[in-house]
Amino acid sequence: MADLSYLDAVILGVVEGLTEYLPVSSTGHLTITEQLLGLKVDDPAVTAYTAVIQLGAIAATLLYFFRDIIRFAVAWFRGLVRPAAREGSDYGLAWAVVIGSIPVGIVGFLARDLISGPLRSLWVVAVALVLWSAVMVAAERVHARIESRGVVRGEHDVRPVDGLVIGLLQCFSLIPGVSRSGATISAGLMRGLDRVTATRLSFFLAIPALTAAGLFQAVQERHGLSALGLGPVIVGLVVAFVVAYASIAWLLRFVATNTLIPFVWYRVILGLLLAGALVAGFINAT
Repeated sequence: MADLSYLDAVILGVVEGLTEYLPVSSTGHLTITEQLLGLKVDDPAVTAYTAVIQLGAIAATLLYFFRDIIRFAVAWFRGLVRPAAREGSDYGLAWAVVIGSIPVGIVGFLARDLISGPLRSLWVVAVALVLWSAVMVAAERVHARIESRGVVRGEHDVRPVDGLVIGLLQCFSLIPGVSRSGATISAGLMRGLDRVTATRLSFFLAIPALTAAGLFQAVQERHGLSALGLGPVIVGLVVAFVVAYASIAWLLRFVATNTLIPFVWYRVILGLLLAGALVAGFINAT
């Protein structure tokens, strides 16, 4: 059973808050950090803790986008009962989030043992960090061509099919090192959405996906979490909430005028350094 100190909880909370919404893979960074802290990454309690502190980041999303979420929810329910209300853009975006959240829920549930077991390896993280970077570069190139034709779409033009395509790519984020935001933002760019819209939609899709994962792991591993102690769990949640809120605000400003390429360089360098450390025996894979 893992022995999680308050310092460990703070460090993991900071890492979760910083990386959950940046396209660098929070699970990958948490796995690396847990290994460096001497925690057993495939310990059920550690796996559950990793999922549960994501709820702190989700709470930050709910607070930051509270008015938007209420607006979309109202538009969706109105559209279900009033055909005239279905013409609004908020109704289409709400359906995009609903539809886009289904694939990752199904795949995540069916592959839960694989995700919490064999995939919790730093070799998987290293490879995924590098390989998915190529997808992000491809997304930028596709988006540049769409942009040159002047057909980039904004939030008012989001359609349910966008949610489906982005939701399908979100399934790849179940592999540590891929990055949920990296997958969803890249998919949004390839669908022709502008950078801010793709990023905001990525945040909205995170809410059901991460909430379901966190609650499921909390229930499934409640005895292991109890052994960790309530204090470290609360500390991790609070720290993740504060740091994630700041990260959301920063990322929205960044993507308005920048590409994802700086994150690509970071991912590739980190992946290669991690692979080198694994080969040299400086760090264990699990």
